[in-house]
Parts: sequence; structure tokens; C-alpha cells
Amino acid sequence: MPVASTTTRITLNNILFTTDFSAASTAALPFARALANWCDAKIFVAHVVPAEPLLSVPFEAMPQEADPLWRNAEQDLKTWVNDAALGTIPCETLLHRGDLRTVVTDMIRKNDIDLLVLGTHGRQGLKRLILGSEAELIYREARCPVLTVGPGVAAYSRADWKIRTILFPTDFSDISLQALPYALSLAEENEATLALFHSIPLVPWQYEHSLAESHRQRLQALVPKDAEAWCKPEFVVRFDSPVDATLHLAEGRKADLIVMGVRHPAAAAVSAHLPGVVASEIVSLAPCPVLTVRG
Repeated sequence: MPVASTTTRITLNNILFTTDFSAASTAALPFARALANWCDAKIFVAHVVPAEPLLSVPFEAMPQEADPLWRNAEQDLKTWVNDAALGTIPCETLLHRGDLRTVVTDMIRKNDIDLLVLGTHGRQGLKRLILGSEAELIYREARCPVLTVGPGVAAYSRADWKIRTILFPTDFSDISLQALPYALSLAEENEATLALFHSIPLVPWQYEHSLAESHRQRLQALVPKDAEAWCKPEFVVRFDSPVDATLHLAEGRKADLIVMGVRHPAAAAVSAHLPGVVASEIVSLAPCPVLTVRG
């Protein structure tokens, strides 16, 4: 199992922030603003106008400047940016029409985006909040890391966001470990506590001690030997489901950020384990922002 190297810092030069002008977007803005300030990054504030519906009788396309939906979106985007209090942060607005996933993917490619920031609404399921399908597919398909701010993030976390405690859940798969360099880099940059965490389904109590010790050693092997010189690593093993264990630990440790790997949509559809479909539950219910890195 490879040990992560800290010789390469993760750099964020261009941040894409998507907005639908909702409260969820506004709630995510302080996190994008904080990251841009820390990294001296540029923010691209983007809005996507829905694609025109297909009509049984085709009509000549309306010019954009005469389209009231486009003109309203243009004005709303200008107003939203003016109210965003970006200060000296370099900012550029992007307004496009089309399918949300397709347009966002194209924006990431054309503007060399290093990080996408999403605010999500969350929707009520039978037992839990889940993300809308579009939002989940975006963070699973994006070629860059995605910071998602769900409805469970408390308002006080947004006022003066500082990264003091980072939670890195892992099942030791290659996919989950794709996110480890980001967790290490952010921990080093902020001299933060980094809790590397693994959950094990419930097992007979007589096996818990030996399993906990062996998996704790696997967690310790993931970080460089000099890690204590620049962050505060902790190694946690819990006997619970990945979702419940991650959320309980995030609450108990008052985590400021969860960093985790996620599967591509095609792989996630057939997986029931972290970082598979349960990642959407963690992102939706987390009490802090979640940084996902696609494996």
C-alpha cells in the first residue's frame, strides 16, 4: 500500500462556482470565497440556463438578446455577483444554455478549473436526505475535485470557515486513496488535525480488538513518517456502517471538512460500499462541506 507524498502541494488557481440563485447557492458561497482567498485563486461564477424544450413543430430560434429567460438570467447573475462580496478576488461570470452536466463539464475543461463548488438542496427520501440526480452525477463525473455544501452544514460553519479538523474516510481501495493527497495537502497547509478513518461492519466482540489494531496500522501506513511535524494525524476505527460511522465521527469531532474518493457513476451504480453509492448519503447529510475526488 503506497504512502502518500507531501512533496507536491495541491494548488487551486481556478475555482468554478455554480449558482441557481437559490439559498443553497448562497450557503455555499462563503466556502468558495474562503478557498479563493487562501489560494489566491480566481472564481468563475456560472449559471446555466435550461435548454430549450423540443417542440413538435420547429420554430426559428429566438436570438439570445431577445430571449426573456436569458435576459433575466443575465441580470440575476450580475446582481448575484455584486451581492457576493468577493472583494479583491478575481472573478469572471459564465452564462450558458444547455444541459447542466454537459455545460459544467465543458466549463471545467475550457477554463482549466481546479475545483468545483456546489451548493445542494437535498431531497427527502424514505430514511434520509439524498442529492438530486444531476448534482450527484456532476460530482461523480467531474474531472476536478468537487466541494459540496449540503443542507446539513450549520450556518455558524459558514461565518468564519477555518479548516482545523479534516476527516478522511477510506476503505483502502485505490478509488478512496485518490483523495488522500488532497487531505494531506490541506492538513499541512492549515496545520490541521487529520483523522484517517475506517469503518468495519459489526463483528463478534471477541474479534474487535485485533481487527481494530490491524486496521489502525493500515491507516498509519498511509501517511508519511514526518506527518506529525506539519499536521496532527489521528487513526480511527469504528464498528458501524460507513454512513453512520462517518457522520457520527464528523459530528463528534466537529469536522470542518470531509475528504473522500468517489466512484464514476457507472461503477457507483453497482457498489454498495464506500466510496460507492453511500457517498451520496454522506455528502447530503454531512454537517460540514465534503470534498470529493473521483477515482
